[in-house]
Amino acid sequence: MKVSTRFSDSIHLLAFLVIYKGKTTLSSNIIASSLNTSPVVVRRLMSNLRDAGFIKTTHGSPDPELLREPKDISLLEIYLATEGKSPLFAIDHETNPDCIVGGNIQPTLTDYFSHAETAAEAVLGKISLQDVIDTILVKEAAKKQAENSKDKE
Repeated sequence: MKVSTRFSDSIHLLAFLVIYKGKTTLSSNIIASSLNTSPVVVRRLMSNLRDAGFIKTTHGSPDPELLREPKDISLLEIYLATEGKSPLFAIDHETNPDCIVGGNIQPTLTDYFSHAETAAEAVLGKISLQDVIDTILVKEAAKKQAENSKDKE
């Protein structure tokens, strides 16, 4: 089973819009090259983000616009907009009920998984898009500094 990347791709897309605003055309082709995906996937993500109230797009214009400050957008909000309330963990319900493990695994894991999901949501609620953008920029600056140091050797 393939795990969805809509959540991370949506964060990527929003960060891209902020970091590259005014520096390049923000077309779905350009954004797709950063995500290493197709422009169709980017347009689908942007449609979802637009419907959730994160961005404004104009048909035919390569200039999507963030509608809220990145510091005011939590990763939890992005997660809920892109993945809905789908569970983070799936439980196999096709186990043997006559087995000690198979007959008890679902209610056992349901409790543990519920606690883990609640904890994950709490953490995501405290991290803003601005936090992600700041971290990206710090990591990029460190990479450039390392490259410059290497070039001077």
